[in-house]
Amino acid sequence: MGKTTGFMEYERQTPEGRDVLIRIQDYKEVYEPMTEPDLKVQGARCMDCGIPFCHTGCPLNNIIPDFNDLVYRGHWQDALRELHSTNNFPEFTGRICPAPCETACVLGINEDPVSIKAIEKSIVERGWAEGWIVPEPPTTRTGKKVAVIGAGPAGLAASQQLNRAGHLVTTFEKNEIPGGLLALGIPDFKMEKHLVGRRVEQLKEEGVTFRCGIHVGIDISGEELLKEFDAILISTGAENPRDLDIPGRDLDGIHYAMQFLPQQNRRVGGRKVDSNFDITASGKHVIIIGGGDTGADCLGTSRRQGAKSIRQFELLPKPPMTRDEPGAFPWPLWPFTFKAESSHAEGDVREWAVNTKAFLGDKDGHVRALRGVELEWPAVDPATNRRPFKFQDKPGSEFEVPADLVLLAMGFLGPIHQGLVDELEIEKDPRGNILATFEEFQTSNEKVFAAGDSRRGQSLVVWALAEGRKAAHAIDKYLMGKSDLPQY
Repeated sequence: MGKTTGFMEYERQTPEGRDVLIRIQDYKEVYEPMTEPDLKVQGARCMDCGIPFCHTGCPLNNIIPDFNDLVYRGHWQDALRELHSTNNFPEFTGRICPAPCETACVLGINEDPVSIKAIEKSIVERGWAEGWIVPEPPTTRTGKKVAVIGAGPAGLAASQQLNRAGHLVTTFEKNEIPGGLLALGIPDFKMEKHLVGRRVEQLKEEGVTFRCGIHVGIDISGEELLKEFDAILISTGAENPRDLDIPGRDLDGIHYAMQFLPQQNRRVGGRKVDSNFDITASGKHVIIIGGGDTGADCLGTSRRQGAKSIRQFELLPKPPMTRDEPGAFPWPLWPFTFKAESSHAEGDVREWAVNTKAFLGDKDGHVRALRGVELEWPAVDPATNRRPFKFQDKPGSEFEVPADLVLLAMGFLGPIHQGLVDELEIEKDPRGNILATFEEFQTSNEKVFAAGDSRRGQSLVVWALAEGRKAAHAIDKYLMGKSDLPQY
């Protein structure tokens, strides 16, 4: 694939970020597009490796060596066709997926991997620019009606696939616009929202009906949908946030990340924010608890809002820097090594192995400080290559820092049960996710299916898209007895 000796001749190159001092003044995307000559060189780096392990890393089973080779040879429209055969929305994964395909790249055994993510994003953007991406409505209709509940990445992918199979698809979204976290969670500086909007318009022109501002299970019952539709897909995500049950949690000024981030997305989009519940970091000492992607999104947003100071605390110790250190996993597994988001490149304020003990308030009941302690963790166990989840306070390391705004970004525990899930008495797995097998996606109610984070728990956008596509195949097969929709 690519140029036979390309991997020996060329170095890895990725998109460059805009100047930090400029980009923190706006919410436009951080990374600049790569030039066509540079992309062809990166495509040339794809090896004739025999067994492309990048496929094992990609939940969508993207045909990566093929589209790398096509870009190298300048066959961009063919590359787009290859990419769309497995991925409905490559512009999403090309921006916000952590690229497990790259960590599984064979070249990555002893060199920097192929820039798969940059190539993927560039292919789809070339497709939009050239007018190659157009609505593809079905030629015939089956008469079967499917309700998709939740218009996040899993729901959007399933909606498009089911509609193209000829079914009449209605997609319900409790928010005012479709997109889920793509639209109202992920900041614009990572992915501008017109990218979601143009795909929604494509789906509408293909025949998908969107009903926004309707919270199924509250505004309309699940039983009503069961009567009206032949099948239902639940793709509502894992919206139940992990809380921090410590003294002072009830003070004002302590919020979940997903109370904070959607407000800024609405401001950027020119939509209203509840003036009685307006959360902003402007002029405040901000503490972010949680060191993952959501915490990084809070960091970048707080910096752009003009926070007086920002500190980000992570319970776990700092990860190893390379794969050959204890605690990191070898190729082709996901490495669990140190990673930095674009927000950290603007000023990394993470503090590792820190536990929050209490929040302290002022006389008006608003948070004014955080009391914490540094932690001591045991070494990585050589037998398991994992660090035992057992820590203790480091003696004499207690500290207190000012905090006007605390953002809890510690992950999610699973889907919300109140409303639809409880009403339909759908069975749940031991972790509280909707119980449905990976291949069938069918719940304890035979007409109801589940996909994405509501089924598997908090995960990646690439997994959401993969599950949406596979669930669409399962629903089509349930309705028609067989399905020509791809499972991969």
